[in-house]
Order: sequence, then structure tokens, then C-alpha cells
Amino acid sequence: MGGEEFYVSYFQEPGRAEAEVEPGVRGWLAGFCAALSADTMHAPGAPDPHFVGGSGTLRDRFPTGPLPAWLSERDLDVYAGEFERTGVTGALNRYRNMDRDGEDLAAFDDAPVTQPSLFVGGGLDASTTWLADAIAAYPVTLPGLVSSHLLDGCGHWIQQERPAEVNRLLTGWLAALPA
Repeated sequence: MGGEEFYVSYFQEPGRAEAEVEPGVRGWLAGFCAALSADTMHAPGAPDPHFVGGSGTLRDRFPTGPLPAWLSERDLDVYAGEFERTGVTGALNRYRNMDRDGEDLAAFDDAPVTQPSLFVGGGLDASTTWLADAIAAYPVTLPGLVSSHLLDGCGHWIQQERPAEVNRLLTGWLAALPA
């Protein structure tokens, strides 16, 4: 994507993303949630909200319509209030620690995860598209994988968009584990 910057890179410089988010936390969160929710995300072909174009912001690519069906005004008020109280630096620091995570986990490179596992993702979540090769490799990388599910018509927020289905999959998987 020529001239565009991936959101993870955009988050790296301390203060940069905070300058976009913190002056209008509620609006930013509403747009962010809507951009990745199946019922409110832009149609295919629209500018990708995971990228910042030129000298723009992530917010420039967020939809401006209604909130996702799963996000009430009251819930949004609570989330926004907490980020207004604490700032967003702590959340963004998760992205800023990725190199250290890689260093800390280097001893486990190419090691399969053998514990019983479950994968659930949204069929419309960009991550499941970007990581399709990793998902296809699960029989090798996750030999303990019990089941894998891509929820059709679901975006990034699987627990919020499909709570009953995610709970059914999770509790069914947990119940089937050996005691």
C-alpha cells in the first residue's frame, strides 16, 4: 500500500497516536469499533482502516454512521470515560513492546503448541485473511488443536458480535477436555 502506514507502525512513536485519540476519545473509540465490526465496517474496496494514509490519521478511515449493534451508548461512555481518565498510552504500549516479546520468546521459535487449543475468528476480520497461511498451518504448529472456527459474517470483535456462539464453542471445548 504505497504511501500508507500500518497501524502497528503508527502506534510505535510515543505520543503520536495519543495526540490523535485523546482529544476525542469517545468518537475515536466509536469509529474504531465500527471500523472492525461486521455490521458497520466499510464495504470492500473502501480505504483500509488498518492503515494511515499520507499525513492523515486512523480516524480518517473510520465509518461515521451508527454504532455497532453490540455497542451501546452507555457501554461506550464507560470505555471512553476510562480512557479519558487513564489515557491510551498503556493500551498502545502493548504494541510498542512487540520487539521485546520476540526476544523473550525466541527460545520457542518454531516450537509447536501441544496443549489442547481452540481457535475462533471472524470471517470478516482482516487478521484471519492476513494470517490465512498461519491458520492453514495449525495442524503442524498447533498439534493440540481440537477445533477451529471462522464465524461467517463476523468481524474482529467476536465475543461482542457473537457472544452466544463464542460461549457455546468455548464451553463445549472446555467440557470436552480431559479432567
